Amino acid sequence: MPGKEIIKGIFALDAALWIAADRALVLADLHLGIEEMFNRQGVLLPRTNFNDIKERLEKKILPKAKPELIVINGDLKHEFGAVSEQEWQEAIGMLRLLQAHCGRIVLIRGNHDRILEPIAKWESISIEESGVLLPKSAVFVTHGEKIPKTAEFKKAKTIIIGHEHPAISIREQYKQELFKCFLVGKFRGKNLVVQPSMNAVNIGTDVRGSRLLSPFLRGGAENFNVFAVADKIYDFGALGDL
Repeated sequence: MPGKEIIKGIFALDAALWIAADRALVLADLHLGIEEMFNRQGVLLPRTNFNDIKERLEKKILPKAKPELIVINGDLKHEFGAVSEQEWQEAIGMLRLLQAHCGRIVLIRGNHDRILEPIAKWESISIEESGVLLPKSAVFVTHGEKIPKTAEFKKAKTIIIGHEHPAISIREQYKQELFKCFLVGKFRGKNLVVQPSMNAVNIGTDVRGSRLLSPFLRGGAENFNVFAVADKIYDFGALGDL
């Protein structure tokens, strides 16, 4: 199986998740076009996010997974408003790259995806508003800024969310470095996996020193296990013990 198993049948593969029973690959928070927003604000940020995600997909993720379904779990694009020129070009390019590797793609609307329909319609891809249930694994994938109330959500044994952009800081003597990470714990009796962002511009927010955003994490994450993303996936144990 590709990657490191973090829950039975669910594998971390770089910042992606592989759901073995459904042969599904889950990506979250690509934030394509983010550099154009910074450029308009006067920040001269190099446009590297698309190429970095593409390289990781082609070298680290897609060669190890042969998905029948790819789920983009929210925030394919970055702008809250209209689709920018950079977003259009990069989102279409990314979707076509992914379509070459699987038969079906589902877009889950994230809080940055208020205007997603033109991109989805152009590529004939469906948009799910609250999330999608993977039937064989009983995994429900939802962006994470709100808790769904659907029947499919209630059926799920495991929930996967993005939105939080979790990261963990590791200190060694005088050096400190921030790594993307997965959080694995429980929510109302269900397994909960918090997935890091695919975004290469911003590693994420340190879950030890920052306020958590998602309502799924209102009770805190001290009892969640941390899996850091580096040259491989590292199991750091419970967040509260770090």
